[in-house]
Amino acid sequence: MTSAGRVHVVVMGVAGSGKTTVGRAVAGRLGRRFVDADDHHPAANVAKMAAGEPLTDGDRAPWLAALGDLLRACRDRGEPVVLACSALRAAYRSTLLDGAGPHLLVHLDAPPDLIAARLAGRVDHFLPPSLAPSQFAALEAPAAGDALVLDAALPVDVLVARIATALHAAEAP
Repeated sequence: MTSAGRVHVVVMGVAGSGKTTVGRAVAGRLGRRFVDADDHHPAANVAKMAAGEPLTDGDRAPWLAALGDLLRACRDRGEPVVLACSALRAAYRSTLLDGAGPHLLVHLDAPPDLIAARLAGRVDHFLPPSLAPSQFAALEAPAAGDALVLDAALPVDVLVARIATALHAAEAP
């Protein structure tokens, strides 16, 4: 598909699916830079979510465009990265990945009850559990052929191993 080591990994899913945890672990295993999309939200987006208001497409557009620019810049430098980003809708993924180069999209799929339990136990994040329903309402799950779809309830080490195996296959000459 591409030369070895040139495929970005994008870990997507609703809030609480484990994107950051899994993304960091994958980046550590691969020796790649990890980028958490949450760190790139403008202050207004963070404040809105912290107040319990879901983001609109308009709120997300500049954020997704900036993340797409980041992926393209990394591609131009020959620096594949691991990005954790909700990327809930197909249009968001298109904005994010257009021109970014080869990528492996990983969807951490989780049922609402698992997400509710995880968000209820989270104390270090700006997104409150009350926004979980809006995450599921916005989610347009990618087709299995467009993404590696994994059960978010699996142990992190199992998820990392499956992602590494899929990436190895994607990067094979």
